[in-house]
Amino acid sequence: MSFEITIEKTQNSRINQFDPQNIGFGKIFTDHMFLANWNGSEWTNARIEPYGPLNLSPATSAIHYGQSIFEGMKAFADKKTGKPLLFRPRENWKRLNRSAERMVMPVVPEDLFMDGLKALIQLDAEWVPQTEGGSLYIRPFMFATDDFIGVKPSENYIFAIFCCPVGPYYTKALKIKVEEEFSRAAPGGVGFTKCAGNYGAAMYPTMRAQQEGYDQVLWTDPLTHTLVEETGTTNLFAVFHNEVITPKLGNTLLAGITRDSVIQGLRELGHSVIERELSVDELKERLEEGELKEIFITGTAATLIRIQGFGHAGEYFEVLDQGSTAISDGIKQWLDAIRHGEAEDVFSWNESV
Repeated sequence: MSFEITIEKTQNSRINQFDPQNIGFGKIFTDHMFLANWNGSEWTNARIEPYGPLNLSPATSAIHYGQSIFEGMKAFADKKTGKPLLFRPRENWKRLNRSAERMVMPVVPEDLFMDGLKALIQLDAEWVPQTEGGSLYIRPFMFATDDFIGVKPSENYIFAIFCCPVGPYYTKALKIKVEEEFSRAAPGGVGFTKCAGNYGAAMYPTMRAQQEGYDQVLWTDPLTHTLVEETGTTNLFAVFHNEVITPKLGNTLLAGITRDSVIQGLRELGHSVIERELSVDELKERLEEGELKEIFITGTAATLIRIQGFGHAGEYFEVLDQGSTAISDGIKQWLDAIRHGEAEDVFSWNESV
């Protein structure tokens, strides 16, 4: 299937507002956005138009009943050619549709996703930062648009993509608080999706953790609060000597694309990576025994960030000052080199625009 995409170029580019040396994160958006409409039976009106507000009814279904999903992905400047490289975009397309199925929303065809994405990036290619640590963050999303008040799946939807040039999401190692009261997700719920409600519900416990001096929450299993799951925006890895452990996936964890890339990359570099249950008590015990060398987290926005330490049951446990950063340094350098076209793309992850 192919989709005809109409393009309306902006008459007033905002590229002069973009300072590559002072980017920040999520504060400035590129000149254009991609949109398509689901009318109850098919996707129509695929188009690129100037970035701007959407005209919505106060009764828009997504606002009231939460049918809203999204993805986070990035494009990087190829250091040899300067052209944009999309990192594993088809994995984001697959995950978007897993979320859509769970939220009773229409599937987005691969051609619509990829053609719209590439046309948009090609049009706004000069927004892709060439600076160290910079990238173009890409936000595909879909939401229900029925002008109707009633609890049922919408018949109409908008699928859209917009972009923003970004620097690092985090600029330092983080302190995380092990959550013992609140839960991010529950068995049979929507924890494995990227639906908007997952993030809204996490804001209160995250705020409480930040009031205690932490940067993020480390979520635990909802039944016992003893098993590590993920942080608010990332997946977690623990290094015991030369063995790397990450919590195994289930329906309460998000299958991070950066997580999967790091697992494959670590194995390519000769490290042992095991996906299994990981308890808070094991982290504490192996830290005390000198076996816990480092903890790091991974995500599209964050890429890879080390954990300074974690808090649990009123105590703080320092990790970074007692361990090593050899494994996290190595995998980050390996991953960055591939995403910027500086190293062999051994898994064929990049797609050029």
